[in-house]
Amino acid sequence: MKKKILVIIAIVALLAVSVPMSGCSEKVVLNVFNWGEYIDESLLDLFEERTGISINYKTYDTNETMLAKLEAGGSNFDVVFPSDYAVSEMIRKDLLLPLDYNNIPNYKYVDERFKNLGYDLENKYSVPYFWGTIGILYDKEKVEDPVDTWEILWNPKYAGQILMKKDVRDAMGAALKKLGYSMNSKNDGELRQAQQALIQQRSIVAGYYGDEIKDMIANGDAAMGLTYSGDFMELYWDEEADFSHIGFAVPKEGTNMWFDTMAIPKTCQHKKEAEMFINFMLDPDIAYQNAVTVGYPSPNTEAMQRIRAEHPEVFELDAFWPDDDIISRSEVYVDLGEYKSVYNQLWTEVLVD
Repeated sequence: MKKKILVIIAIVALLAVSVPMSGCSEKVVLNVFNWGEYIDESLLDLFEERTGISINYKTYDTNETMLAKLEAGGSNFDVVFPSDYAVSEMIRKDLLLPLDYNNIPNYKYVDERFKNLGYDLENKYSVPYFWGTIGILYDKEKVEDPVDTWEILWNPKYAGQILMKKDVRDAMGAALKKLGYSMNSKNDGELRQAQQALIQQRSIVAGYYGDEIKDMIANGDAAMGLTYSGDFMELYWDEEADFSHIGFAVPKEGTNMWFDTMAIPKTCQHKKEAEMFINFMLDPDIAYQNAVTVGYPSPNTEAMQRIRAEHPEVFELDAFWPDDDIISRSEVYVDLGEYKSVYNQLWTEVLVD
Protein backbone atom coordinates (compact mmCIF):
# COMPACT_ATOMS: atom_id res chain seq x y z
CA MET A 1 0.00 0.00 0.00
CA LYS A 2 2.82 2.37 0.92
CA LYS A 3 4.50 1.71 -2.45
CA LYS A 4 1.24 2.44 -4.29
CA ILE A 5 0.87 5.73 -2.46
CA LEU A 6 4.43 6.71 -3.38
CA VAL A 7 3.78 5.88 -7.04
CA ILE A 8 0.60 7.98 -7.02
CA ILE A 9 2.49 10.89 -5.42
CA ALA A 10 5.23 10.62 -8.05
CA ILE A 11 2.67 10.65 -10.88
CA VAL A 12 0.91 13.68 -9.42
CA ALA A 13 4.25 15.48 -9.08
CA LEU A 14 5.11 14.67 -12.69
CA LEU A 15 1.78 15.99 -13.90
CA ALA A 16 2.29 19.17 -11.89
CA VAL A 17 5.55 19.79 -13.72
CA SER A 18 4.36 18.92 -17.22
CA VAL A 19 0.87 20.45 -17.20
CA PRO A 20 0.43 24.17 -16.40
CA MET A 21 -1.92 24.82 -13.49
CA SER A 22 -5.14 26.50 -14.50
CA GLY A 23 -4.94 30.22 -13.93
CA CYS A 24 -1.17 30.41 -14.56
CA SER A 25 -0.31 33.23 -16.95
CA GLU A 26 1.19 32.26 -20.28
CA LYS A 27 4.42 33.76 -21.56
CA VAL A 28 3.84 37.06 -23.35
CA VAL A 29 4.64 37.12 -27.06
CA LEU A 30 4.92 40.56 -28.69
CA ASN A 31 3.98 40.80 -32.36
CA VAL A 32 6.33 43.32 -33.95
CA PHE A 33 5.77 44.53 -37.53
CA ASN A 34 8.72 46.40 -39.06
CA TRP A 35 10.30 47.28 -42.39
CA GLY A 36 12.57 44.64 -43.92
CA GLU A 37 16.25 44.74 -42.92
CA TYR A 38 15.52 47.49 -40.41
CA ILE A 39 16.76 46.21 -37.07
CA ASP A 40 19.71 44.35 -35.63
CA GLU A 41 17.82 41.09 -35.07
CA SER A 42 20.21 39.98 -32.32
CA LEU A 43 18.57 42.71 -30.24
CA LEU A 44 15.29 40.79 -30.36
CA ASP A 45 16.99 37.86 -28.61
CA LEU A 46 18.60 40.22 -26.11
CA PHE A 47 15.20 41.73 -25.29
CA GLU A 48 13.82 38.27 -24.58
CA GLU A 49 16.83 37.40 -22.39
CA ARG A 50 16.36 40.56 -20.34
CA THR A 51 12.58 40.48 -20.00
CA GLY A 52 11.36 36.95 -20.68
CA ILE A 53 9.07 38.42 -23.36
CA SER A 54 9.26 36.69 -26.75
CA ILE A 55 9.13 38.52 -30.08
CA ASN A 56 7.17 37.32 -33.10
CA TYR A 57 8.83 39.43 -35.78
CA LYS A 58 7.27 40.15 -39.19
CA THR A 59 8.31 42.57 -41.93
CA TYR A 60 6.71 44.71 -44.65
CA ASP A 61 8.03 46.64 -47.64
CA THR A 62 6.00 49.87 -47.67
CA ASN A 63 3.86 51.98 -45.36
CA GLU A 64 0.91 51.16 -47.60
CA THR A 65 1.42 47.42 -47.04
CA MET A 66 1.47 47.93 -43.28
CA LEU A 67 -1.60 50.19 -43.32
CA ALA A 68 -3.56 47.79 -45.51
CA LYS A 69 -2.76 44.93 -43.13
CA LEU A 70 -3.99 46.88 -40.12
CA GLU A 71 -7.12 48.18 -41.83
CA ALA A 72 -8.05 44.74 -43.15
CA GLY A 73 -8.49 43.52 -39.57
CA GLY A 74 -7.58 40.15 -38.15
CA SER A 75 -4.05 41.19 -37.18
CA ASN A 76 -2.78 41.54 -33.63
CA PHE A 77 0.39 43.59 -33.99
CA ASP A 78 1.71 45.19 -30.80
CA VAL A 79 4.41 47.49 -32.26
CA VAL A 80 4.66 48.97 -35.77
CA PHE A 81 7.18 51.32 -37.41
CA PRO A 82 5.25 53.86 -39.52
CA SER A 83 6.88 56.75 -41.35
CA ASP A 84 5.91 60.37 -40.68
CA TYR A 85 2.99 60.71 -43.12
CA ALA A 86 1.73 57.23 -42.18
CA VAL A 87 1.63 58.29 -38.50
CA SER A 88 -0.57 61.23 -39.48
CA GLU A 89 -2.87 58.97 -41.45
CA MET A 90 -3.06 56.43 -38.64
CA ILE A 91 -3.94 59.16 -36.14
CA ARG A 92 -6.63 60.49 -38.50
CA LYS A 93 -8.08 57.00 -38.89
CA ASP A 94 -7.90 56.27 -35.14
CA LEU A 95 -5.56 53.30 -35.59
CA LEU A 96 -3.08 54.11 -32.80
CA LEU A 97 -3.08 53.99 -29.00
CA PRO A 98 -1.63 56.91 -27.00
CA LEU A 99 1.70 56.13 -25.34
CA ASP A 100 2.24 55.99 -21.59
CA TYR A 101 5.63 57.62 -21.16
CA ASN A 102 5.86 56.33 -17.58
CA ASN A 103 6.79 53.06 -19.25
CA ILE A 104 9.25 54.72 -21.65
CA PRO A 105 11.75 56.58 -19.41
CA ASN A 106 14.48 56.32 -22.09
CA TYR A 107 12.51 58.84 -24.12
CA LYS A 108 14.68 61.40 -22.33
CA TYR A 109 17.49 60.45 -24.73
CA VAL A 110 15.55 61.54 -27.82
CA ASP A 111 16.99 64.67 -29.40
CA GLU A 112 14.63 67.64 -29.01
CA ARG A 113 14.90 68.25 -32.78
CA PHE A 114 12.90 65.09 -33.35
CA LYS A 115 10.07 65.90 -30.95
CA ASN A 116 6.85 67.80 -31.66
CA LEU A 117 7.14 67.34 -35.41
CA GLY A 118 4.17 68.00 -37.66
CA TYR A 119 3.04 64.41 -38.06
CA ASP A 120 2.54 64.02 -34.28
CA LEU A 121 2.75 67.46 -32.72
CA GLU A 122 2.36 66.38 -29.09
CA ASN A 123 4.36 63.12 -29.37
CA LYS A 124 1.20 61.41 -28.20
CA TYR A 125 1.33 58.37 -30.46
CA SER A 126 4.87 57.88 -31.75
CA VAL A 127 8.54 57.78 -30.78
CA PRO A 128 11.23 58.50 -33.42
CA TYR A 129 13.24 55.48 -34.57
CA PHE A 130 15.49 56.49 -37.50
CA TRP A 131 15.67 59.31 -40.04
CA GLY A 132 17.29 59.90 -43.39
CA THR A 133 16.75 60.81 -47.04
CA ILE A 134 16.03 59.11 -50.34
CA GLY A 135 18.50 59.39 -53.19
CA ILE A 136 20.41 57.44 -55.80
CA LEU A 137 22.65 54.50 -54.93
CA TYR A 138 25.09 53.82 -57.76
CA ASP A 139 28.11 51.84 -58.89
CA LYS A 140 30.97 54.24 -59.63
CA GLU A 141 32.50 51.72 -62.02
CA LYS A 142 29.34 51.55 -64.16
CA VAL A 143 28.11 55.16 -64.06
CA GLU A 144 30.24 57.60 -66.03
CA ASP A 145 28.07 60.70 -65.65
CA PRO A 146 27.73 62.97 -62.59
CA VAL A 147 25.04 61.61 -60.27
CA ASP A 148 23.56 64.90 -59.12
CA THR A 149 20.09 65.00 -60.66
CA TRP A 150 16.99 62.81 -60.81
CA GLU A 151 17.31 63.01 -64.59
CA ILE A 152 19.97 60.32 -64.58
CA LEU A 153 17.33 57.74 -63.67
CA TRP A 154 15.77 58.54 -67.05
CA ASN A 155 19.01 58.39 -69.04
CA PRO A 156 18.64 55.76 -71.84
CA LYS A 157 22.41 55.27 -71.74
CA TYR A 158 21.79 53.11 -68.65
CA ALA A 159 18.84 51.14 -70.03
CA GLY A 160 18.39 47.87 -68.20
CA GLN A 161 20.69 49.05 -65.39
CA ILE A 162 18.22 51.24 -63.48
CA LEU A 163 16.21 50.08 -60.45
CA MET A 164 13.20 51.89 -58.98
CA LYS A 165 11.54 51.60 -55.61
CA LYS A 166 8.23 49.80 -55.75
CA ASP A 167 6.78 52.48 -53.52
CA VAL A 168 4.17 54.97 -54.64
CA ARG A 169 5.39 57.98 -52.64
CA ASP A 170 9.08 57.47 -53.44
CA ALA A 171 8.68 56.76 -57.16
CA MET A 172 6.10 59.50 -57.72
CA GLY A 173 8.13 61.81 -55.49
CA ALA A 174 11.27 61.38 -57.57
CA ALA A 175 9.32 62.07 -60.78
CA LEU A 176 7.67 65.14 -59.25
CA LYS A 177 11.02 66.53 -58.09
CA LYS A 178 12.54 65.86 -61.53
CA LEU A 179 9.79 68.07 -62.98
CA GLY A 180 10.30 70.79 -60.39
CA TYR A 181 7.19 70.04 -58.33
CA SER A 182 6.56 69.25 -54.68
CA MET A 183 6.67 65.65 -53.55
CA ASN A 184 3.39 66.39 -51.76
CA SER A 185 1.64 67.81 -54.83
CA LYS A 186 -2.14 67.60 -55.01
CA ASN A 187 -2.30 69.12 -58.46
CA ASP A 188 -3.91 66.72 -60.94
CA GLY A 189 -1.91 68.11 -63.87
CA GLU A 190 1.42 67.78 -62.05
CA LEU A 191 0.59 64.23 -60.98
CA ARG A 192 -0.30 63.26 -64.55
CA GLN A 193 3.02 64.65 -65.78
CA ALA A 194 4.86 62.66 -63.13
CA GLN A 195 2.96 59.53 -64.11
CA GLN A 196 3.84 60.03 -67.78
CA ALA A 197 7.49 60.46 -66.84
CA LEU A 198 7.41 57.13 -64.99
CA ILE A 199 5.65 55.42 -67.91
CA GLN A 200 8.29 56.76 -70.30
CA GLN A 201 11.02 55.58 -67.95
CA ARG A 202 9.58 52.07 -67.73
CA SER A 203 11.28 50.81 -70.92
CA ILE A 204 14.75 51.43 -69.46
CA VAL A 205 14.02 50.22 -65.91
CA ALA A 206 15.29 46.77 -64.99
CA GLY A 207 12.62 46.37 -62.32
CA TYR A 208 10.76 47.74 -59.32
CA TYR A 209 12.03 46.45 -55.98
CA GLY A 210 12.30 47.01 -52.25
CA ASP A 211 15.24 45.98 -50.07
CA GLU A 212 16.78 44.04 -52.98
CA ILE A 213 18.00 47.25 -54.65
CA LYS A 214 20.97 47.60 -52.31
CA ASP A 215 22.11 44.01 -52.84
CA MET A 216 21.62 44.08 -56.61
CA ILE A 217 23.78 47.18 -57.01
CA ALA A 218 26.38 45.89 -54.54
CA ASN A 219 26.57 42.61 -56.47
CA GLY A 220 27.02 44.38 -59.80
CA ASP A 221 23.59 43.45 -61.18
CA ALA A 222 22.59 47.08 -61.80
CA ALA A 223 24.24 50.46 -62.17
CA MET A 224 21.95 52.65 -60.06
CA GLY A 225 18.70 52.75 -58.15
CA LEU A 226 16.30 54.91 -56.19
CA THR A 227 16.62 53.97 -52.54
CA TYR A 228 17.18 55.09 -48.95
CA SER A 229 20.33 56.67 -47.55
CA GLY A 230 20.75 53.88 -45.01
CA ASP A 231 21.21 51.33 -47.79
CA PHE A 232 24.49 53.03 -48.65
CA MET A 233 25.47 53.21 -44.98
CA GLU A 234 24.78 49.51 -44.45
CA LEU A 235 27.30 48.75 -47.19
CA TYR A 236 29.68 51.34 -45.75
CA TRP A 237 29.64 49.67 -42.32
CA ASP A 238 30.17 46.19 -43.80
CA GLU A 239 33.48 44.85 -42.49
CA GLU A 240 33.45 41.69 -44.59
CA ALA A 241 33.48 43.26 -48.07
CA ASP A 242 34.85 46.29 -49.90
CA PHE A 243 32.08 48.50 -51.27
CA SER A 244 34.21 51.58 -51.94
CA HIS A 245 32.96 51.51 -55.54
CA ILE A 246 29.39 52.25 -54.36
CA GLY A 247 28.24 55.84 -54.00
CA PHE A 248 25.12 57.69 -52.86
CA ALA A 249 23.88 61.05 -54.12
CA VAL A 250 21.10 63.42 -53.13
CA PRO A 251 19.87 65.11 -56.36
CA LYS A 252 20.14 68.89 -56.65
CA GLU A 253 16.39 69.25 -57.30
CA GLY A 254 15.74 68.18 -53.72
CA THR A 255 14.50 65.07 -52.01
CA ASN A 256 12.43 63.60 -49.21
CA MET A 257 13.64 63.75 -45.63
CA TRP A 258 11.78 61.08 -43.73
CA PHE A 259 11.29 60.10 -40.11
CA ASP A 260 10.36 56.57 -39.10
CA THR A 261 8.81 55.91 -35.73
CA MET A 262 7.73 53.27 -33.24
CA ALA A 263 4.03 53.22 -32.43
CA ILE A 264 1.39 50.98 -30.87
CA PRO A 265 -1.64 50.13 -33.01
CA LYS A 266 -5.08 49.49 -31.57
CA THR A 267 -4.62 45.81 -32.43
CA CYS A 268 -2.13 45.62 -29.53
CA GLN A 269 -2.81 42.91 -26.93
CA HIS A 270 0.13 43.75 -24.61
CA LYS A 271 0.46 47.51 -24.35
CA LYS A 272 2.75 47.71 -21.31
CA GLU A 273 5.10 45.12 -22.81
CA ALA A 274 5.02 46.99 -26.13
CA GLU A 275 6.10 50.14 -24.30
CA MET A 276 8.85 48.12 -22.60
CA PHE A 277 10.08 47.13 -26.06
CA ILE A 278 10.07 50.75 -27.25
CA ASN A 279 11.94 51.76 -24.11
CA PHE A 280 14.49 48.99 -24.74
CA MET A 281 15.11 50.27 -28.28
CA LEU A 282 15.74 53.76 -26.84
CA ASP A 283 18.45 52.53 -24.48
CA PRO A 284 21.64 54.36 -25.62
CA ASP A 285 23.71 51.17 -25.97
CA ILE A 286 20.92 49.41 -27.88
CA ALA A 287 20.30 52.46 -30.08
CA TYR A 288 24.03 52.68 -30.87
CA GLN A 289 24.28 49.02 -31.86
CA ASN A 290 21.11 49.28 -33.94
CA ALA A 291 22.27 52.42 -35.75
CA VAL A 292 25.66 50.99 -36.67
CA THR A 293 24.09 47.74 -37.86
CA VAL A 294 21.24 49.23 -39.87
CA GLY A 295 23.11 52.29 -41.13
CA TYR A 296 20.82 55.20 -40.28
CA PRO A 297 21.42 58.11 -37.90
CA SER A 298 19.59 57.70 -34.62
CA PRO A 299 17.47 60.34 -32.87
CA ASN A 300 19.11 59.10 -29.65
CA THR A 301 21.54 61.77 -28.40
CA GLU A 302 23.75 59.40 -26.41
CA ALA A 303 24.01 56.93 -29.29
CA MET A 304 24.96 59.70 -31.72
CA GLN A 305 27.61 61.09 -29.37
CA ARG A 306 29.21 57.65 -29.27
CA ILE A 307 29.10 57.33 -33.06
CA ARG A 308 30.65 60.78 -33.43
CA ALA A 309 33.44 59.83 -31.02
CA GLU A 310 34.16 56.43 -32.60
CA HIS A 311 33.33 57.10 -36.26
CA PRO A 312 33.69 60.87 -36.89
CA GLU A 313 34.25 60.26 -40.61
CA VAL A 314 30.63 59.26 -41.24
CA PHE A 315 29.48 62.80 -40.46
CA GLU A 316 31.15 63.85 -43.71
CA LEU A 317 28.85 61.55 -45.70
CA ASP A 318 25.63 62.99 -47.15
CA ALA A 319 24.04 59.56 -46.75
CA PHE A 320 24.53 59.64 -42.99
CA TRP A 321 24.52 63.32 -42.12
CA PRO A 322 22.91 65.54 -44.78
CA ASP A 323 24.23 69.09 -44.59
CA ASP A 324 22.16 72.26 -44.24
CA ASP A 325 21.98 72.68 -48.01
CA ILE A 326 20.46 69.23 -48.50
CA ILE A 327 18.04 69.78 -45.63
CA SER A 328 16.95 73.11 -47.10
CA ARG A 329 16.04 71.34 -50.37
CA SER A 330 14.22 68.49 -48.67
CA GLU A 331 10.54 67.90 -48.00
CA VAL A 332 8.83 65.74 -45.41
CA TYR A 333 5.98 63.67 -46.81
CA VAL A 334 2.58 64.72 -45.50
CA ASP A 335 -0.60 62.71 -45.17
CA LEU A 336 -2.46 63.20 -48.46
CA GLY A 337 -5.84 62.31 -47.00
CA GLU A 338 -8.37 61.22 -49.59
CA TYR A 339 -6.05 62.41 -52.37
CA LYS A 340 -3.86 59.39 -51.64
CA SER A 341 -6.20 57.37 -53.87
CA VAL A 342 -5.13 59.51 -56.85
CA TYR A 343 -1.48 58.63 -56.26
CA ASN A 344 -2.34 54.95 -55.86
CA GLN A 345 -4.38 54.83 -59.06
CA LEU A 346 -1.73 56.61 -61.14
CA TRP A 347 1.00 54.37 -59.72
CA THR A 348 -1.01 51.23 -60.46
CA GLU A 349 -1.35 52.39 -64.07
CA VAL A 350 2.44 52.86 -64.26
CA LEU A 351 3.02 49.26 -63.19
CA VAL A 352 0.35 47.53 -65.27
CA ASP A 353 -0.21 49.82 -68.28
